[in-house]
Amino acid sequence: MLPKSLVDLIEALGKLPGVGARTAERYAYYLLRADERISTELANAVAIVHSGVRVCPITYALIDSTEEISPLYADPERDRTTIAVVEEPLDIIALEKIKQYHGTYHVLGGAMSPIDGIGPEQLHIPELIARIQKDKVTEVILATNASVEGESTALYIQKQIIDQGVDVAITRLARGIPVGVDLEYADIITLTHALEGRRKL
Repeated sequence: MLPKSLVDLIEALGKLPGVGARTAERYAYYLLRADERISTELANAVAIVHSGVRVCPITYALIDSTEEISPLYADPERDRTTIAVVEEPLDIIALEKIKQYHGTYHVLGGAMSPIDGIGPEQLHIPELIARIQKDKVTEVILATNASVEGESTALYIQKQIIDQGVDVAITRLARGIPVGVDLEYADIITLTHALEGRRKL
């Protein structure tokens, strides 16, 4: 009932995470009706994304293909003795938005999840340990997600650092109940961290 090229586009868009059949159809119809330049720009951006992006060999953050290492690591204004450990490259953007953190980052490439077949050997944990020693790191901030997988990964990393006998402060991002959320709707992990992180008024 639809032209093959349009069906192919709908199917391709439907493979994106979070894009269902109806959303894929709406995107495809929009691109068909919109100025051809929009489709061309989108196609060009998709075509060069793999060749235009590489992974920093030190921090494992995403960098431009013309760069050798992450600009945030190369910046002399950044404190290399402090490392924020995150699960994915896009987590860096969230921390950078607040403009309060001036250390460096280390991207694990995910979190431990036995169900998904992801163990510590699939993550950049040995490279983190090596960086701690090389850069004479004084603080490691475990900024993994507040999920079962994120918590397990943080505990594993903490144990690995301690077992290495490295003299470094290990901290964790504070967790708590978001503003505007009632207690009855908060999950167990959030409530646990909120209780543990309570402070005197």
